[in-house]
Amino acid sequence: MFVKVDFVGGEGMRVTQPRTVKRQARGRQRIADILDAALALFAENGYERTSTNAIAARAGMSPGSLYQFFPNKEAIADALSTHLVEQMRDAHSSAFDLARVTDLTLHELIDRMVDPLIAFNATHPGAKALLANTDMPAGAQGAARPLHEAVVDRVAAIIQARVPTLPATERDLAAMVSVRIVAAMMPPIVAAEGAERRALTAELKKALYGYLAPLDPDGS
Repeated sequence: MFVKVDFVGGEGMRVTQPRTVKRQARGRQRIADILDAALALFAENGYERTSTNAIAARAGMSPGSLYQFFPNKEAIADALSTHLVEQMRDAHSSAFDLARVTDLTLHELIDRMVDPLIAFNATHPGAKALLANTDMPAGAQGAARPLHEAVVDRVAAIIQARVPTLPATERDLAAMVSVRIVAAMMPPIVAAEGAERRALTAELKKALYGYLAPLDPDGS
């Protein structure tokens, strides 16, 4: 999109400048810088101990410049949560490209659900502050709701596909509990490396299998 400037050149021609395009590009880059800074600081310090001043400093701008894009930290978390939802959906979509969930054993299904989620959180360690709600005050937890709902809805849809006779209330409860199990284990898994991470991941998968197997009797 271009904006026209109201002055006439020497030949009587109106001059058009691409100022709006450049301004929009700078704005998008600044928003990306803010979200990247927030994600890094949430990983390092947690949500509650991260201030907007710290986010602005990490993003290389003044607090006043940050407030031109986001009114407060909750708005930053809300935008970051929405952004992470899209990335997480992409990660899970790639995990299910080659097989239908109903064709997998329960062990295979858990692998295909958990492994991309761990990889996602390892790549975006600040996401655990939103997913686990480890230190977010009650008033700010709404900012993380899209991220929670995306995971819970995904698990509920898979349970529905595998056990269509399961009542909706039991399905939704099972999905919520499964996500809580993963959320509780995610911080130590992401913090670990190598053999320790593999061992913790195996324990998480065993816990999920033990919880879900009674609901999915044909999944073994």
